[in-house]
Amino acid sequence: MEFDSSYEIKEACGVFGIYDFEGNDTAADLCCGLNSLQHRGQESCGIAVSDTSGPKGNILSHKGMGLVSEVFKEDTLRSLHGNLGIGHVRYSTTGAAVVQNAQPLVLNYVKGTLALAHNGNLVNAENIRARLEQEGVLFHTTTDSEVIACCIARERIRSKSVEEAIKRTASVIQGAYGLVIASPRKLIGVRDPLGLKPLCLGKRGNAWIIASESCALSSIGADFVRDIKPGEILTITSSGLSSDFTLCQEKQAHCIFEYIYFARLDSTLDGINIYDARTRAGAALARSYPVEADMVCGVPESGIPAAKGYSEESGIPFGFAFYKNSYVGRTFIKPTQKERENSVRMKLSVLESAVKGKRLVLVDDSIVRGTTMANLIHMLKKAGAKSVHVRISSPPFLYPCYFGTDIPSNRQLIASSHSAEEICSIIGADSLGYLKISDLSYMTQNLPLCRACFDGQYPMDIG
Repeated sequence: MEFDSSYEIKEACGVFGIYDFEGNDTAADLCCGLNSLQHRGQESCGIAVSDTSGPKGNILSHKGMGLVSEVFKEDTLRSLHGNLGIGHVRYSTTGAAVVQNAQPLVLNYVKGTLALAHNGNLVNAENIRARLEQEGVLFHTTTDSEVIACCIARERIRSKSVEEAIKRTASVIQGAYGLVIASPRKLIGVRDPLGLKPLCLGKRGNAWIIASESCALSSIGADFVRDIKPGEILTITSSGLSSDFTLCQEKQAHCIFEYIYFARLDSTLDGINIYDARTRAGAALARSYPVEADMVCGVPESGIPAAKGYSEESGIPFGFAFYKNSYVGRTFIKPTQKERENSVRMKLSVLESAVKGKRLVLVDDSIVRGTTMANLIHMLKKAGAKSVHVRISSPPFLYPCYFGTDIPSNRQLIASSHSAEEICSIIGADSLGYLKISDLSYMTQNLPLCRACFDGQYPMDIG
């Protein structure tokens, strides 16, 4: 089996919304918020805004392929007038990587206009799509997000309000979703009943904000108010805030990979600080897999907090083994093995004086296909490292994810066909230790989790 070293686990999307009660334009703040969520998707981005004092039904939007800084220039932002707006950054897990699939989606329908931005994946999207097509609905994309938007528009015909249409839709869609929805005079946030995808509420002066992560609130000077509850439908209008908790339930299953990798280090999700969670994972690794070594180092950037935790628990000094080139930009799949290896070296170079003659503990968040880690170990040993003991702050990936995380089929996961001892040999490590599944609860302080990519126990029927 050949494993592709260019592969990285990717999140589906990040969402952001603002309603400024004082009537100030929100496009610049939306752009800033999306910049802080760029780690959740670098494929495409977009903004949709509405002026709540203007003609009802008028939503302006702009979206494009690329990073936020590439798509939104000053003149574009100045043209987007509106005190209510939503934004989106995307990495595709359903639907092609084309501008037609960029979000927010803006729909004009019988009873008005709405814009929708979605993070996550549905497991019953095709069934809903087939039913809507039988009712005469025409789809323009193959995305789950358009299924949700069209379902809301269809339900709006027989509902008294857009909130009722959203609730009807949320009661039939199944899967993971964090939604921000803008009707011309309302900002609405919706979170799936299991809490698989994060969503939080913030406030700055007389403006309310909904975001995928709390770091996006900080980026515009807003204060974190609370996490939106799993199953909650939160509506913000000029009259204030109101919530519908009808779909909330006792069972929850927060995505473990938010805490291992996806969320930004300065975010707090559902009461769990991301930095603290990752350092706890490193400490757990040190207790489970002690080793005699001279230095603990992390693979930038995702492995560094866990490496710090390993160092503090073990007493082995923490240090840096790599320099990361921050100006390489986005890495694309390379056609040959040599080009794939070169792309790794372009991003990371070894600090030879720091590693020469030393026994190293190298910490990273995951091993997906194996060859990236093999390349790093080769680089370290070529620079003079005496030994490299690899510690991974997640359990082995054994199963695919169906909820918006781009984890490939188990045929492409190295741990599904090789034991830890075999993987250790394949990557050239002197020893290898994975975080134990039992330590995930310690890492997240007993938060109810979805950890199906590790144990195959999905929190819902995936069909």
